[in-house]
Amino acid sequence: MSVIDPAASPSDLRALAEQSNAWPFEQAKAIVARLKKNPKDEVLFETGYGPSGLPHIGTFGEVARTTMVRHAFRVLTEDKIRTRLLAFSDDMDGLRKVPDNVPNKELLEQNLGKPLTKVPDPFGTHSSFGAHNNARLRAFLDQFGFDYEFASSTEYYTSGKFDAALLRMLERIEKVMAIMLPSLREERAASYSPFLPICPRTGTVLYVPVTAHDAKAGTISYEDPDSKESITVPVTGGHCKLQWKPDWAMRWYALAVDYEMAGKDLIDSVKLSGKICAALGGTPPEGFNYELFLDEKGQKISKSKGNGLTIDEWLRYASPESLSLFMYREPKAAKRLYFDVIPRNVDEYQQFLDGFTRQEARQQLQNPVWHVHSGKPPQADMPVTFQLLLTLVSSSNAENAATLWGFIGRYRPGVTPQTHPKLDAMVGYAINYYRDFVAPTKQFREPTEGERAALQDLRDALANMQAGASAEDIQNVVYEIGRREPFLDMVKKGKDGRPGVSLDWFNMLYQVLLGQEKGPRFGSFVAVYGVQNAVNMIDGALARSS
Repeated sequence: MSVIDPAASPSDLRALAEQSNAWPFEQAKAIVARLKKNPKDEVLFETGYGPSGLPHIGTFGEVARTTMVRHAFRVLTEDKIRTRLLAFSDDMDGLRKVPDNVPNKELLEQNLGKPLTKVPDPFGTHSSFGAHNNARLRAFLDQFGFDYEFASSTEYYTSGKFDAALLRMLERIEKVMAIMLPSLREERAASYSPFLPICPRTGTVLYVPVTAHDAKAGTISYEDPDSKESITVPVTGGHCKLQWKPDWAMRWYALAVDYEMAGKDLIDSVKLSGKICAALGGTPPEGFNYELFLDEKGQKISKSKGNGLTIDEWLRYASPESLSLFMYREPKAAKRLYFDVIPRNVDEYQQFLDGFTRQEARQQLQNPVWHVHSGKPPQADMPVTFQLLLTLVSSSNAENAATLWGFIGRYRPGVTPQTHPKLDAMVGYAINYYRDFVAPTKQFREPTEGERAALQDLRDALANMQAGASAEDIQNVVYEIGRREPFLDMVKKGKDGRPGVSLDWFNMLYQVLLGQEKGPRFGSFVAVYGVQNAVNMIDGALARSS
């Protein structure tokens, strides 16, 4: 099979997948091996979300990556085993601190300690802060078309869905304590219990010493921190919740979760929760630990801090597919998740898509777009790059789509917003990105005397080019003009064996002419922008620096 035949049988596709070392297939193979030991009719994939702050891209990434593993599993099993993806929200957790990026902070301050589904919504749009954040997450996952089921911790606790597992936890409390206590500081270990009562009087999640566990009665007892009276409550029906590591383990046991990934910072927690799940009589899920996302300062992104990128921000500047590509690539490598990574991911997505149809079948299963699109990448049809669009906006100071489409239409006759709606969307992304990030930082530098001479020669060479010159012809002229000191590259030889041209030449063009550090292939830019427009731009730069 040279390329993947759309009519290929599930067994043919499975045979190819079994040979692939793409990370979703590697993960899915571990689930297949798990089923050989413990066969079952349905495989449950789970993702977790802590709605103490607004959802960020890291939250989305976990769902996107898990979806990729789920699809890989379906290919490896020829879709003969039912699968489900459960997006679980820990919305019964108590609100510990007020996030930095929300309004009406005083309202949240007054409700610290209460379950997130009992904290009023500071945005005033939902029944609670937890409900608001859950809705934001679901709206985004729905926008991407993820196939998932949403689950609320509050609903599972209060409806009784977790009752049997909670009673099992109480029955095996000594085993659970033996696992947890060595991981705790001495002071905390002295009063630790996996169970956290919900105060009947205030509705807050209480972190208090539990004075008695009664497995037969299904209750725990504690001393009310204000009245000092002894209170006994059942562990079922939403009267208690579990501390988060036992809670995670209980959920794996109660729902028979087969796969869940987690961040690198939770490696020890995964191990502890896995031991507790086994102590309850369950089998911990398969999974792997992905690296964390970092902001522009190299710090871990956080829902409560609101650093890094939000979901809505990425989609203001780039397509959903580019975000999915960012999530697919190198999940075990720490990556900066900030605005400057967007243009590269937009263009590299197109490069992967362009190359897909030219690859052999085995290579296609390694291509990120196969996983981004669940095995059905669309046809590639993007006449210009995002970086080129950004440079066009910058060079013309165009802040409207019509101006950009004028350039595009001349460069690619017949290409219109109607024939290329995805390109039309990318035009809008480029304008937004330029307006917010490029324009405020534009800073033209003065050329040196040697650079002025090179620019004058480039201007004259472009002015003498024939109308309709190709991007390749223009690039050759730009390259030949730059073949001089200080731009010679003695290591990188040209096709004729003479010294090559360093990137410093091309970077200088963008720094002097456009006030930006880098840009797309200069010949392609001039071909779209227009040779006469480029000549005028050089004239302006020379006049500005004279």
